[in-house]
Amino acid sequence: MISYTYKEDDGRRILRERSVARALGKKGSGAHWQRKRNIEKGAILPEYVSAKNLEPFIDDDFRNTLINAITYKMKSGNEASGIEATALTEICNIWLKAREKGALYNTQENTAKKAEILVRGLAHVGIIALVDEATGYDKIRDRLALQAILDKYLTDEWAKWTKTFPDEFYKGLFRLKNIPYPPAPANRPLYVGHWTNDIIYSRLAPGVLKDLKVKNPRLQTGYRRRRFHQYLTRDIGHPTLKDLLSNVIFLMKSCTKWDDFKRRLNRAQPKYGDTIPLDLKYPEDN
Repeated sequence: MISYTYKEDDGRRILRERSVARALGKKGSGAHWQRKRNIEKGAILPEYVSAKNLEPFIDDDFRNTLINAITYKMKSGNEASGIEATALTEICNIWLKAREKGALYNTQENTAKKAEILVRGLAHVGIIALVDEATGYDKIRDRLALQAILDKYLTDEWAKWTKTFPDEFYKGLFRLKNIPYPPAPANRPLYVGHWTNDIIYSRLAPGVLKDLKVKNPRLQTGYRRRRFHQYLTRDIGHPTLKDLLSNVIFLMKSCTKWDDFKRRLNRAQPKYGDTIPLDLKYPEDN
């Protein structure tokens, strides 16, 4: 059993060195690891590749990776040494290359067999995915990735309102819905905002619509204090919105029925994740 973890400060996936040694059939000698701790960092290889006859199969770059272990804290609070999970395949390959060249002693053959088993297993399940699933980091990873997207598209500092959605967009909506286009924005049906969320904001980027609803919640009146586009970043959020609007308007012009438009839109610009059911009593959101 190999002990997995990840570093919360930089997201690196870590394998505990002593557990790697045990997985390769090494005893995880306390004396070796004590000596490794006492000797200046960078002076001794981990036990699982420390045999002299393995040295020709370890290149200089990977040697530096191995001797400069990553120090991290276990759940118990104690410090431990580890290596990046992606290094496991190369560690196994050291043993397999040595076996291929006939450089192993009989007593080392069992370790080579274990290395081969590990490599075959990793060929089916990537080591990063394995660590992420074992530690629960896959959920954190997804959350961090989503936050990175939201940071690019959204800002907490709302901007002054400027006309962003052209009349052409609303005219296309009403035409496809077979509803007379009103002479002024104030006369638009209350559910226009739901249409806009459905065909624009839910397709802008992952998590954007959900986060916009948090940043700009409904008031007791049912209205929102500001328009969603006021929370989009100027460098990425707004340009992406403008491009999407342009594409949607172009698609609208090619359609005569709402169902046909939605079918083409879903194929050309799918939604990101699930959206809440429409509630027609609410006023427009955008």
